[in-house]
Amino acid sequence: MAETTQTAGEAAQAAAESGSAFPPFDASTFPSQLLWLAITFGLLYYLMSRFIAPRIGGIIEDRRDRVANDLAEAERLKTETDEAIAAYEQALAEAKAKAHGIAQDTRDKINADLEAKRAEVDAELAEKTQAAEARIDEVRAAAMAEVGTIAGDAAEAVVTKIIGSAKRADIDKAVSTALDGR
Repeated sequence: MAETTQTAGEAAQAAAESGSAFPPFDASTFPSQLLWLAITFGLLYYLMSRFIAPRIGGIIEDRRDRVANDLAEAERLKTETDEAIAAYEQALAEAKAKAHGIAQDTRDKINADLEAKRAEVDAELAEKTQAAEARIDEVRAAAMAEVGTIAGDAAEAVVTKIIGSAKRADIDKAVSTALDGR
């Protein structure tokens, strides 16, 4: 290692003794440096313009086309989604209307059945009421027929208690007259 340091130091000392500077800073080498700079720049420009720039441009164009296609596809899918949502909402509205119609028909049918049953029950009740009224009239007529007999018996018992004795025919005639006057 000491040798390498010494050799580098000797090279620096030799360059200092010869009076030459670092080659890129040496003014005598500027024309050749400019020539090689121009050649290198021209070669790099040629390579960039012929090979690299078209590839980059193609990649950018492909990416731009892909983005445009993706945006078009997204717009198409959005339109399809909007159409599907509209169709769904229309189908939902139709289903609600149909369900409302079915419910209304069912209500109407149930109401008609209830009205028919109510009419049937009303008819049965009217029939039973008439039968009960007829039975009440029969019982009343029978009771009224018995009232004369019961009134005659009661009147005979009262008159017998008060007067002593009375004729049954006279008592029945008096009760009959009293009942007819009512």
